[in-house]
Amino acid sequence: MLKYIKGMDISSMDEIEKLGAKFYDKGTEKDLIEILKSYDTDYIRLRLWNDPKADDNTPYGAGNTDFDTTLRMAKRVKKAGLGFLLDFHYSDFWADPGKQRKPKAWEGMNADELEKAVYEFTREKMLDFIKEGATPDMVQVGNELSNGLLWPEGQVPDYSNIARFVSAGIRAVKETCPTAKIMIHLDNGGNNELYRRWFDQYININKGEDFDIIGLSYYPFWHGTLDDLANNMNDIAVRFGKDLVIAEVSMGHTTKDYAEYEKLAPHERKGMATKPALCEKVPFAMTKEGQCEFMKAFLKTIENVPENKGRGFFYWEPAWLPVAGSGWATPAALEYIKEAGPCGNEWANQALFDYDGNALPALEVIRDYEPK
Repeated sequence: MLKYIKGMDISSMDEIEKLGAKFYDKGTEKDLIEILKSYDTDYIRLRLWNDPKADDNTPYGAGNTDFDTTLRMAKRVKKAGLGFLLDFHYSDFWADPGKQRKPKAWEGMNADELEKAVYEFTREKMLDFIKEGATPDMVQVGNELSNGLLWPEGQVPDYSNIARFVSAGIRAVKETCPTAKIMIHLDNGGNNELYRRWFDQYININKGEDFDIIGLSYYPFWHGTLDDLANNMNDIAVRFGKDLVIAEVSMGHTTKDYAEYEKLAPHERKGMATKPALCEKVPFAMTKEGQCEFMKAFLKTIENVPENKGRGFFYWEPAWLPVAGSGWATPAALEYIKEAGPCGNEWANQALFDYDGNALPALEVIRDYEPK
């Protein structure tokens, strides 16, 4: 059985520290990873983008997680004795259900060439991490693959190509690091129809390469109720027999704006993702106390999954402070993804630290939780 995971995704850490972010626990400044470890965090998730910069080397932002950046953080994770989940996006920037752009270097490739590119890129990067002493303990082959990857060739409903591409990545992981656990990750953790359809296609119809963990994203303001999450996890745990890990989760601790921290003009900042209309859907207040209550209920939901298949979680970007200069995209990124923007930080009120970097009480809920 997979050891229960109390994980954090801190992919923006390298960038925000360079921009001056500092973290405090009970008034004492400390290293971010040291603080998280003291609250019983035992795993760190880091995303990897292929080439997150424009032709003139202008970075796309959001942590700029190319290989060198991710490696710097991964070495710190391993030095701290924590598990390391490497999250391959197979894109130069964000990959999620609304966008799965091929890396610039893979433009114009057909399905056969893309399958080979996934294998070779995965193999090369795995060997590089291993050589540098930052061997991943777990690997995510693709990110939030609900609508596929490497569009349009790997876009739903072309599950055959999706299975080919994902399987190529899995083969590369198994060949380079047989001990690493392998995760396939979808979003919308409350949507049972999605998970049944997707994994039936991957496992039973297209005979994709075997893997260890089904990863789910669950954001209470987007993905239904905790009952929806429970119903889905309880079903797929038995249906597919895989360990289940919530690969992304968060909950707000405030609805107070953070414009003064970002130092951006109003037209330059997107503002928090949890707009008031979304907050109204969540049966927990977006306060420090509400964040704690949500985490208690969320942890209980995982605990109750049948056959003890609920094996933990990764809190998404708990340390993405609203420091000036760090946002979800830069103007160069907006040009690349052809979105209007604006930029800025969307996530600061979802963190496990307040805007000044002070550890919040929800970390104590995580620390004190005793999994089965």
